[in-house]
Amino acid sequence: MDTKYQRLFKKEQDEGHFWPSFTDLLTIILLCFILIFIAMMIIKSLQIEEMEETIDQLMGVRSELVNDLQAEFSDSSLGVEVDEETGAMIFNTEILFNYDESELKPDSFQFLDEFVPKYLDILLESGYEEYIAEIIIEGHTDRDGSYMYNMELSQERAYSVAEYILSDDFPYQNIQAHLQDKLTVNGKSYTEFRTDDSGNYSAEDSRRVEFKFRLKDEEILERTREILQE
Repeated sequence: MDTKYQRLFKKEQDEGHFWPSFTDLLTIILLCFILIFIAMMIIKSLQIEEMEETIDQLMGVRSELVNDLQAEFSDSSLGVEVDEETGAMIFNTEILFNYDESELKPDSFQFLDEFVPKYLDILLESGYEEYIAEIIIEGHTDRDGSYMYNMELSQERAYSVAEYILSDDFPYQNIQAHLQDKLTVNGKSYTEFRTDDSGNYSAEDSRRVEFKFRLKDEEILERTREILQE
C-alpha cells in the first residue's frame, strides 16, 4: 500500500513528465510560426520583385512611347506640342475651333486627317497596343464664363473631335475599330489652365485640346511604386 509520501512523490514525477511535454509542444508551435513567417517573407519578396519588374516595364513603355511621339511630331509642321513627361499631345483650339464655339472649323479636318493616323500608328501599331488601356481626348478652356459653361464647351469640343474621327467622313476608317475600344472624351473646363514662361495665367494657352493615353493599371502600379520606395 502506498504511503502518503509515496503518493506525493509519484504525483511530482507525473507532473515532471507533463511539463517537458508541454514545453516541447510550445517549442514546436513557435517553430511553426517562425517557418510560416519566413515562408511569407519569401513569398512577399518574390511578389515585390515581380511587381517592381512589372512597374519598370510599364514605365519603360511610357518612356519609349514619349520618345517615339517626340521623334514623330517635334519637327512636324502641325504645331503639336508633346509633353515630355506624360506624352500628351497638346494643340491650341484655334487649330480646330473658332473662339467660344464647338463646331469644327473647315480647315480642322485636314489637320485631323494628318495628325490622327500618325498618332495612332505609334500607339496602336508599334507594339504598344497591348499596354494601352485608354486613349483620351480632352477639351480645355480659358476662364471666360462660368465653370459649368466652360465644362459644357470643353466637353462638346472633345466630342466633336471624336465624332469626326469615328465618322464615315474620316478617310482612315481602318483604324476606327481599334480606336472605339479605347477612346474616351473628357471636358475639363478651366480647371487645368496653363501659364506663360513667366508663370502668369495664359488664356490663349489654356484653350486647347489634348490627346492622351493611359497605360494599363498604371495608377495602381504608380501607387505601388510609391509604397515600395517608402
